[in-house]
Parts: sequence; C-alpha cells; structure tokens
Amino acid sequence: MRFLTWLLSTAAGVAVATWLVDGIFFTGPSTGSEEFRHKLLPLLLVALILGVVSNFVRPVVTFFSIPFIILTLGLFLLVINALMLMLTAWIAGGVGIGFHVDGFWNALWGSIIITIVNWGTASLLKDDD
Repeated sequence: MRFLTWLLSTAAGVAVATWLVDGIFFTGPSTGSEEFRHKLLPLLLVALILGVVSNFVRPVVTFFSIPFIILTLGLFLLVINALMLMLTAWIAGGVGIGFHVDGFWNALWGSIIITIVNWGTASLLKDDD
C-alpha cells in the first residue's frame, strides 16, 4: 500500500508540474478524454522512473555535492532535484515515453512543484502502518 501511495503522489506531482510549467510536457493529445487515456500510463511510468532515479542516483550525487550543499546552505539541493528531473526526462525519452523537460529553469520549477505536491498528497493519503 505504501508503494501505491508513493506512486500516486509522485504521479500527481508530475501531472501538476506538466500543467503549470510550459517547458515540461508529454507528447500526444492535449485536451479531453483522449489526453487522459494517452497520458495515464506514461505518467505512471515517469513517476516510477523518477522514484528509481531519486532512490539510487540522487544519494550518490548528494554525497559528492556535500561541500556545495554546505556552501549554499542547502540551496544546491534544489539544483540536484532539477538535475534528477532532467535525468528522468532523458531516460524516459530513451525508452520511448514522450516526456520532455526543456531546460534547467523549467526543471527547477518542476522539481519544486513536484516536491510540494508529492508532500501534500502523501500527507493526505498517509498510510497508518
């Protein structure tokens, strides 16, 4: 149940980021029920890729970035999150999922939005085990 809660909250964060940031988008239809049918599975796959990247790549990058994180009083973590979102888009493009992030600043805003939405939905869907 915890995995499903995590997957849905991350997918919700990615969906909100694609809705709010023009430079983050899925290819395909852009309106109506056709958009929903066409983008639901890619949205869940992107959330899964983002989770794998966040769990395996992000800790290594964070470890080697400790001096920069200390120097910037933790603000460099925002840069790391943006880079992880850009890496997710690159991997998604490599496996044929139509998810794109155009540029660092879009990735930065998208990662902030995903973090906030993920935190909010995870707290609403909190699993009591």
